[in-house]
Amino acid sequence: MSRADREAAARRIMERTPPPVPPELHTDAVRQGSRLLRRQTLARRLLWLALSAATVAFVVWAVLARPWVEPPTDTTPPLTGW
Repeated sequence: MSRADREAAARRIMERTPPPVPPELHTDAVRQGSRLLRRQTLARRLLWLALSAATVAFVVWAVLARPWVEPPTDTTPPLTGW
């Protein structure tokens, strides 16, 4: 096929009328899309809730355990009376 024949064939394919779309397709797509959005919103809220709970748990632990303070030494006696 020459280039002109290929272009003509491509034009014929593009100028054809599209096949009819079933009427229930739009409502099914909207229903499925809204269900997907609800699931994504619920998942996002659950993740934020889990992140918030983990942050609160960490802060409570850090306040009670105080990991930044050195523990007292129990291996050597205090140096008094030199």
